[in-house]
Amino acid sequence: MTGTDATDVVDVVVIGGGPVGENVADRVVQAGLSAVIVERELVGGECSYWACMPTKALLRDAAALRAVRALPAAAAAVTGDLDVGAVLRRRDRFASDWNDAGQVDWLDGAGIGLVRGHGRLTGPRAVTVTGADGTTTVLQARHAVVVATGSRALVPPVPGLAEAAPWTSREAAAAQRVPESLAIIGGGVVGSEMATAFTALGSQVTLVSQTRLLPGVEGFASEHVADALREAGAALHLGVGATDVRRDASGVVHLTLSDGALVEAEEVLVAVGRTPNTHDLGLDSVGLTPGDWLSVDETLAVMDGSGRRAGDGWLYAAGDVNRRAMLTHHGKYQGRALGDAIAARARGQEPDTGPWGRHAVTADERAVTQVVFTDPEVAAVGLTAEAAAAAGIATRVVDHDLGAVAGAALHADGYRGRARMVVDANRGILVGFTVVGPDVGELLHAVTIAITAEVPLDRLWHAVPAYPTMSEIWLRLLEADGRDQRQQRP
Repeated sequence: MTGTDATDVVDVVVIGGGPVGENVADRVVQAGLSAVIVERELVGGECSYWACMPTKALLRDAAALRAVRALPAAAAAVTGDLDVGAVLRRRDRFASDWNDAGQVDWLDGAGIGLVRGHGRLTGPRAVTVTGADGTTTVLQARHAVVVATGSRALVPPVPGLAEAAPWTSREAAAAQRVPESLAIIGGGVVGSEMATAFTALGSQVTLVSQTRLLPGVEGFASEHVADALREAGAALHLGVGATDVRRDASGVVHLTLSDGALVEAEEVLVAVGRTPNTHDLGLDSVGLTPGDWLSVDETLAVMDGSGRRAGDGWLYAAGDVNRRAMLTHHGKYQGRALGDAIAARARGQEPDTGPWGRHAVTADERAVTQVVFTDPEVAAVGLTAEAAAAAGIATRVVDHDLGAVAGAALHADGYRGRARMVVDANRGILVGFTVVGPDVGELLHAVTIAITAEVPLDRLWHAVPAYPTMSEIWLRLLEADGRDQRQQRP
């Protein structure tokens, strides 16, 4: 489908061709409806070309080398350092060399239409798409318009920062060279992962953060990652911010920090948060403010400032743009649920959006999952101990040394890690879990199932972990919890 000053009528119009939009469109098409995606950049979106896939490709070789060097016999077989050029070439492959032909082929095979250009809301269920050549296509939706435009890096108003031409997550993910030195402003997931990657690739990394590293995870996990970065040679300035940034005539970037320290680097990466891609979307046509995050109800329908559904209920938002859980996999989860709900409504059925219902997105509130691919990795699901307490849940917090588990000791000499489970003391179920250590990401899904299924701890005793694997941490946590309970009884 192409724009030629035409009007096309379809069942569902999706603005944004990233993984969230693709999932919405795929589900409605599978249900027998028609769908068109509007995309102004590359089909596949941020995750495919500037986030999930290329960044993890930057990190993987270094993680494999670290794993080998933790085993004496294997380490003896390894000489030399990382081949940086090979790392970047492999990253390029995972980003499809920034060519979306493969993703477009997938859309064609799935029966999903594509209109390239910038989409704007211009009337009830109407989206006007302006192509690169200036031609316009008006898409009229019978049932729904879905906004899945995602977010972009926020550049804060630090004096001189914008003029210094900083990298954002996009430039870091797509870098064609490794700078000798790199200053990173921001200690969240992007800042921490890129500090890990570029330190391993040979940059002298200096990370500046007004908070502790990874403020969204348990403090013990943050400390493990910070210690590892320092051991790898990165300099961390935590609890301070950048107050002035300038790039001199020779290209060197100079940062002045709030504690008076000075930092110089060849490049500066800003990673302090995200802002929604809603600034030029035609939101004002439905009574919303351009540039704002989109608030949604339990059905992912967009809400206006007075608490009513914008556009009389035909306008929806999924993924980063609604700020519920800004992670690709949760955006895709929303996309699947929303696509199925739109199809149900088209059949005259009421969607099931009660807790854990077929069309609900309950996991966004109770079981958000995340793996931070630093060295060591951090894997978490559900609530931290602090968040559970803030929610008024009576909790028990149980910690255990992951390095003391036989599977971890076999995995790497000198293995260091820790695990925590947060238990709802009244209901006897898990509400949160965090683990930090090398290669812990694959431990996460078992506990995700336990939390979403609300499996009682008494039943988890019967989930016997294979020996000797790192999954034995579950037995140790349950034993520690049981021991603590016995000691507290009169």
